[in-house]
Amino acid sequence: MCQKTAIKHPDKNNSTITTAKNAMAPLPCRRNCDDCRKKQQAQEKTLLKKLTALLSMLLLGSVSAFAQDGSTPKTFWDDPFNSPMLPLYAVLTFVLITIVLVLVVVVVMLRVLNVFIEQAAKEKATRLGISYASTPSWWSKLWNQANDLVPLEEEKSIELDHNYDGIKELDNHLPPWWKGLFYGCIVFAVIYMVVYHFTDSFPLPEQEYQNELAAADDAARILKASQPAELIDENTLLYSADAEIISRGKLVFSSSNCASCHRADGGGNSIGPNLTDEFWLHGGDIKNIYHTINNGFVEKAMPAWGKVMSQKDVRDVAFYVMSLQGSKPANPKAPQGERFSPTIELKPDTTRVDSLNIALKK
Repeated sequence: MCQKTAIKHPDKNNSTITTAKNAMAPLPCRRNCDDCRKKQQAQEKTLLKKLTALLSMLLLGSVSAFAQDGSTPKTFWDDPFNSPMLPLYAVLTFVLITIVLVLVVVVVMLRVLNVFIEQAAKEKATRLGISYASTPSWWSKLWNQANDLVPLEEEKSIELDHNYDGIKELDNHLPPWWKGLFYGCIVFAVIYMVVYHFTDSFPLPEQEYQNELAAADDAARILKASQPAELIDENTLLYSADAEIISRGKLVFSSSNCASCHRADGGGNSIGPNLTDEFWLHGGDIKNIYHTINNGFVEKAMPAWGKVMSQKDVRDVAFYVMSLQGSKPANPKAPQGERFSPTIELKPDTTRVDSLNIALKK
């Protein structure tokens, strides 16, 4: 107990005994006794539990609040500041930083507490007249067990007879963690061989790749079946100045690589020819233009856009290219190919009456 005991004897003859007993009495408590240290450790544990409970409540509250939100964002990195995930990520970042700071504070407090405990132990050893021996920490014990280190004062026992210019060699064993990792790799290799090469439990990487390709093909077929594409007959295709089709074709022309090779206005550049003049490399009617866009000419750096575009998009781009005739862009490319004089073909008007046939019938 942390008490100061005072022993008084009125007898003057016993003054020597009183002085000796007072010298042996316990010193006043300076928060170094066992009871004070236990109380301080209990208070620190209670504070740590409260902080952990508070952080857990904040984390669970943020997750539950986000779960009640019915919005499902496409991706966070497209627009992080307007994404509904931003509050959750902000809270999680704050919680993570708080946890790190709390852990740092706890580590510092434990180190300070260990310093106080060590100082109290040194004072106690000095008081009792014995030599102080520091107790190794749990980390030191774990490190020594994991590495099987030989103490410096015992290194003579594992010293070899070899001597290289005054440099001596020690017969150290492999650390236990290294041997455990090595044996674990052997066990893993055996399990891997059995599972992947001797049984059909899991597919090999090549087979897994083929399975993923097959699954992607099935998904593409299902998507294509659910969204049937418009079939375009190249042989019966006729051009009409349909503003809606031309507008869609212009959008596809600008968004794809067409504009990079033929310019946005169709005037052509060092790669692609001019699409606004009367000269064409592969014919200038709507059927030839559609065929060129759909099938391409690889030898002339014209890709087959029909492999990546729908038939409808190819038709719309062909109509847009046809509408560029005579637009006269600035600084057009020099003519290429042969002059083509198209005969404008219009879609038949079923509501028009053929007056020539009526006259013949009369």
